[in-house]
Amino acid sequence: MNHASLPDDSARSSVRAGIFPTFFLSGFECSTFIWKDQGRRDLVAETQHREHVAEDYAFLRSLGIAVARQGIPWPSVDKGDAYDFSSLDPFIDAMNRYQILPIWDLCHYGYPDDVEPFAPEFAERFAAYARAAAQYVTPRIRGPHFFTPINEITFFAFMGGEWGWTAPFGKTDEQRRKLRLALCRADIAAVKAIREVDPEARMVHIDPLILVVAPRDRPDLKNEADRETYEDTFYAWDVIAGRRHPEFGGSPEVLDIVGVNCYSFGQMEYRENGPHASLEPHDERIRPLGDLLTYAWERYRRPMIVGETSGLRDGRPDWLCDIVEESLAAVRNGIDLHGVCLFPAVDMPDWHTGEWLHNGLCDLVEENGTLKRVPFQPYIDELRRWQKRLNRVTELDEDPFSDPVDLSDIKRAAEEMKMTSDKDWC
Repeated sequence: MNHASLPDDSARSSVRAGIFPTFFLSGFECSTFIWKDQGRRDLVAETQHREHVAEDYAFLRSLGIAVARQGIPWPSVDKGDAYDFSSLDPFIDAMNRYQILPIWDLCHYGYPDDVEPFAPEFAERFAAYARAAAQYVTPRIRGPHFFTPINEITFFAFMGGEWGWTAPFGKTDEQRRKLRLALCRADIAAVKAIREVDPEARMVHIDPLILVVAPRDRPDLKNEADRETYEDTFYAWDVIAGRRHPEFGGSPEVLDIVGVNCYSFGQMEYRENGPHASLEPHDERIRPLGDLLTYAWERYRRPMIVGETSGLRDGRPDWLCDIVEESLAAVRNGIDLHGVCLFPAVDMPDWHTGEWLHNGLCDLVEENGTLKRVPFQPYIDELRRWQKRLNRVTELDEDPFSDPVDLSDIKRAAEEMKMTSDKDWC
């Protein structure tokens, strides 16, 4: 059971069922981009998640987490004239064994070598792959079924369209905007293709939730900073929701679940060239995260999750505390929040340097050629504290899917704690 036993029918009637079986979710880094001068990368391989998949899913089960974001590597399964999804079988076996519900990530920054994202047939190619992926995984996994067609469209467009980090290696604002639209069109086509296979499939559309401010000595850049905060941040979601470019076929039902990624570096000072500079803790320009969550909710009025969040090193427990407190403050403001995804479950390398970030529930320690999983206990202890405070399970029972999260527990805790937002969240 995922909530405490209710004493009588009147109390039972107050239950508000959530979308997921647990409030805390997790996931695994699964990027497959072509990275700068390093060629194709596979972060599942770099973290040895494939070799340790049973151990990784057993670990999530022991933490009371029954939902995980898991990538399908489009570049390796799409052979051009056929698909080979057999590499997913060990992951599916582990999910079924440990009863973890996947959110399938179909494109995590990487696409096949023979695909051109600006080509007219890109959306059709991606939709065909999405349909085939849904046909493969849905009969093999107990439902409901969740998909993220294209991860972080907005950030992907910056990385590949303006900053030149990943293919297609664009270097201009125009290329970023063009890539963003191509990804939005393909995403919408994929949603429709997936729902031809499973009309009840749910979509989780994930992008960073950010704030950009002008430098103190450049107030003339305020308009540019505001454009990124209030327009660029939401542009892809707007298209998918049908608010922009309605000819693409977007709608609120296509957008479905809004996943907002929340990191300390998501509040930034504007730079005219290249990535912006993260604000330092206690900068007076920081906005409370609860306010940003509420703004996103009021824009779309769709179910929400925190799609990714993590602190770094010894800051992980404090970061989790801040994130949950700000999330509860937003719940008090009326947002429909269905979960918080602690991402990643196991450590991941810094894309640029290769150094381990120490941002997971487990650290990775190299030992005789293998990457040993070492749980970071202070982070886990903080998770346990919040699971108990929110009336959540700390370990999955025999059937974790039997009852969804009772969101009235979350609301009740927020009200009892009189949680309000503040600027000290990072």
